[in-house]
Amino acid sequence: MMKANATKVIVGDKLNWELMPNHINLYHREILSAKEADSMEISASSILWEKIDVGGQVLPHYHDVVEVIHITKGKVKVLCNGEWKSHKAGDTIQVPAGALHSVANDDSEATEQISIFIPVQQELKSNSFFDTVIVDEDQYPKM
Repeated sequence: MMKANATKVIVGDKLNWELMPNHINLYHREILSAKEADSMEISASSILWEKIDVGGQVLPHYHDVVEVIHITKGKVKVLCNGEWKSHKAGDTIQVPAGALHSVANDDSEATEQISIFIPVQQELKSNSFFDTVIVDEDQYPKM
């Protein structure tokens, strides 16, 4: 179990791109697993850094979690609400649990996205923007 106030760093270039089964030219790096989320006492199924090679596609599917997809590189076509629409780096797609969706590379090079999978909660505690507390400079090491 990770100490609640211990910051963990995952070095990106040490994460291997793994081929996602059952899709076309889709690779991922898992940034946060369900087990790691449990150790942090937060609700998350997974956070993935995904890469879709030219001609690749996350095949149409649905799941029992909410998915937030943030396109970080390139142009894609996204199937949502029964139609394909073009999106680009900087766009964010929010997919409800149970909704049919797909993402396909629509570029001349690999596209990338961050996909956050969040469990649906029956008794949802009201959400709010987080509080930030600035500490006095004598409470942290100098750079």
